Amino acid sequence: MENNHLILTAFFFNPQGDNRVSWRYPSAAGKEIFDLEYYKKLVLAAEDACIDAIFLADHVGIWDSFPSNIPSYANARLEPITLLAALSAVTKNIGLISTVSASYSLPYNLARSFASLDHLSHGRSGWNVVTSGMDEEARNFGRDASIEHSNRYSRAAEYITLAKELWDSWEDEAILMDKASGIFADKDKVHHLNFEGEFFKVRGPLNVPRPVQGYPVIVQAGGSDDGRNLAAKHADLNFALLRSIKEGQEYREDFNRRLEKFGRPASALKILPGILPIVASSMDEAAEKEALLEKLVPEQVGIDLVSYWVGMDLSGYPIDGPIPALPDEASFNGQRTNLVKVKQYQSEGLTIREVAKLVANVGTAPTIKGTPKQIADQLEEWFTAKAADGFNLMFPTIPEEWMNFMRDVIPELRRRNLVPSQYAPGTLRDRLNLPRPVNQFSK
Repeated sequence: MENNHLILTAFFFNPQGDNRVSWRYPSAAGKEIFDLEYYKKLVLAAEDACIDAIFLADHVGIWDSFPSNIPSYANARLEPITLLAALSAVTKNIGLISTVSASYSLPYNLARSFASLDHLSHGRSGWNVVTSGMDEEARNFGRDASIEHSNRYSRAAEYITLAKELWDSWEDEAILMDKASGIFADKDKVHHLNFEGEFFKVRGPLNVPRPVQGYPVIVQAGGSDDGRNLAAKHADLNFALLRSIKEGQEYREDFNRRLEKFGRPASALKILPGILPIVASSMDEAAEKEALLEKLVPEQVGIDLVSYWVGMDLSGYPIDGPIPALPDEASFNGQRTNLVKVKQYQSEGLTIREVAKLVANVGTAPTIKGTPKQIADQLEEWFTAKAADGFNLMFPTIPEEWMNFMRDVIPELRRRNLVPSQYAPGTLRDRLNLPRPVNQFSK
């Protein structure tokens, strides 16, 4: 079923914004980013605006492979499930989506955590599946380097399959709690899995009843061929990095073909491109904000980041020269989505300096700036052109741009009937027009 309004998720890449050095911005938060009150204020503002969900990015390591400057350590963050559990107690409607790596966690623990969060939040949890490609993360889990790319995705596919079986291991009517008979649960509706795959061996059942939503909303963000296939088979939402309406339309068409191969309708997967909104009273003011943030990013940090994206140190090449020959995507063991984006910039003739500036400031998501009306115009254009089902709002600075968007842009979108003025009843799945999964063990 198609959505009749924009799906909007409010993204925490870093606690102070979606920029490597957002923490340096004059209005950025300080050490309160490690305190619940900081997140509570932001998330309640998003809930007042009827944003569909918050979306926490996560890493399980510090980015320091090319440690040229202190800003490279600025990805310290709270553990996301702990944070979302706390936020579930102070919110009522907003969805709670978290990144958890399928490379450096175990399906039983993950299934248990998300089932618990789904019960505590009354059906508002979501899992963003990632296949961590940072060597810094691997070295925290007994490895010298990341899991080989193809194995990361085959492992993730088995991981998701097993997590779904664990969530299904209790049928919806399994719990009886019959005090007279002493029967706690119907033994015929609680299932041992005896799962034994290539990567995992799990007896089951889970020791938490089935989530309120059946499964948490499953999100996937990889844009490589392996990543898209994983999303087409398993995901409900896809977080994409797209630079134009045409690219969004082509991306949607590609996914429709993949979904069909897996027997799923196009409406089963919602595509949310990332955008960086900068709200201002005029385009000139928006440009000033953008320029100030760019000025705060040390040039070498951008070079380090591009080096990481392509798996080779670019600091020895002329900064105003072309990007050198890059690794082949098929054999690349890093994050292939990032490599492909840099290759696009390479094909456009951008210099190392130009790419470093782009990547350090906005990654590969487009900046949408201007007055609330101008921003709403651009979001509406993407939505009506069917280039997006909604957007992942990647605020360049938090709390400033987060609060500006909720206060100024949301009312403009409401006037156009693009976002609701109140939450519809039900779970996060219900509000996103996603069906509740049928339990695979039910007769």
